[in-house]
Parts: sequence; C-alpha cells; structure tokens
Amino acid sequence: MASKEEIRGMEMVADKYRSFLHDEAQNTTEWRHGGPPIYDAVNKLFEEGRTKEWAKGSLEEVVQNAIKSWEMELSHKTRVQDFKTINPHKFNLIVNGREGLSAEETLKVGSYNALLKSSMPEEFKYYKAEEESFESSHDVFRSALPRGFAWEVMGVYSGPPVITFKFRHWGYFEGPFKGHAPTGELVQFYGVGILKVDESLRAEDVEIYYDPAELFAGLLKGRPVSGSNTEQEETDLSDAMRKSCPLHAQME
Repeated sequence: MASKEEIRGMEMVADKYRSFLHDEAQNTTEWRHGGPPIYDAVNKLFEEGRTKEWAKGSLEEVVQNAIKSWEMELSHKTRVQDFKTINPHKFNLIVNGREGLSAEETLKVGSYNALLKSSMPEEFKYYKAEEESFESSHDVFRSALPRGFAWEVMGVYSGPPVITFKFRHWGYFEGPFKGHAPTGELVQFYGVGILKVDESLRAEDVEIYYDPAELFAGLLKGRPVSGSNTEQEETDLSDAMRKSCPLHAQME
C-alpha cells in the first residue's frame, strides 16, 4: 500500500470523466485514503459497457460528468467543506420519496446506505442500511462487483436550473453478496433523477427514483452458501483490498 508521502508525491493525472478540482485548496483537501482516487478499472468497465456516447460538451455529457464528480467527492472526501460539486448549505438528497438527507448526513452514511435505505419490514429487507457503516457498505459492493459499478446518463430531459435525467447503473456479479455466491452475470438497474443546481451548477436538491428490486434480483440469483464460508470470503477479499493501494476506485 502506498504511504501518504508516496501518494503526495504521485503525479496527479486528470480523470476525463471527473473533475478532481485541483485548485488553490488542493493541498488542504482531506481525502479518505490520502489522495485522489484512481478510476482506471471502472472507466474501462464504463467504456466497454455504455450504451450511449455523448458528444463532447453536450448537456448529456456535462450532466454525466457532474454526477460522476459528485459521487467521487462523496466517496473519497471526508469533509463537506472540501466539496466543490454541491452547495453544502442547501444540499438535500431524497431517494424514492423518503425524508431528505443533508450534505453532512449523506457523507456520514455513504452513497450506498443513502440509496438503499428502506422502510420495508425487516424480514423483507435485502440489505439493511442501518446495520452498515460507510466502510462496510462499500466493502459489500466492492466484494460483489470487483470490476466496479459503472454509471451512465441515458437521457437528459431538461436543462439547468432543474435538470431531469434517466440513468443506468451496472456491474458484473463476480464476488459473494450477503450469503449468495457470484453468478458472473451482468447486474443493472435504471432510474430517474431530478437535480436542482445553483448559478455555479452546484447541486442543491437531488431526487433519485428507482426500483431496488432490479438490483437485488441479480444479486440474489446466486446459490446460497453457508454463512461462515461467505463471511470468510468477504473478509479475505476486504483484507486483500485494504492491503492494496487504496486509491484504486471501484465505483462510478
């Protein structure tokens, strides 16, 4: 694993789908793993599996890259004041009509838990967000989708200040998930988003609507395996990931 000193000494290469926003504050930004993440693996998955390739500078490309940049900040920065893609004082995330989360609340629980929280009865929950931490939630999906979880815009229906769009999220189920063995198959789901932005195109209100059953239908297809085996497999994989360089990003 690269040391913090080695990370600081690395040449920062711009990601073509995300802005790392190397401005005057770059030396004071607190990164979760010591420095900006590297998205080579998931970028490859994205380029091989996307269904749309938007023209450079088009509204669709701008929206797609803006959402990718926001997710990057949410997953890899530890302080809301370091975010450049949202208005931290007004930000509100609403998923499937549930009560909204502030910027601090979203950062605390992480994107997976924010998106997968459910009000269903306990016996019907495929994933219990309230029992997962930021770190464990990311470990669960990095384990299940080791090549990454790619994201693309399928269409944009209105421009700023209120942007409405359709999206697709996908990966390959090649690792264990909550007691289910991997199938190697494509797992994907579609959704729609409504994004209100300010004059600097920073997100203020974000509404996401999708059917979680689309995602879990693929992740629960694998044959059930014994709890002890699954836990050991997930522990071994998580340990291996932590021993590797933490800047290797796995989510879009």
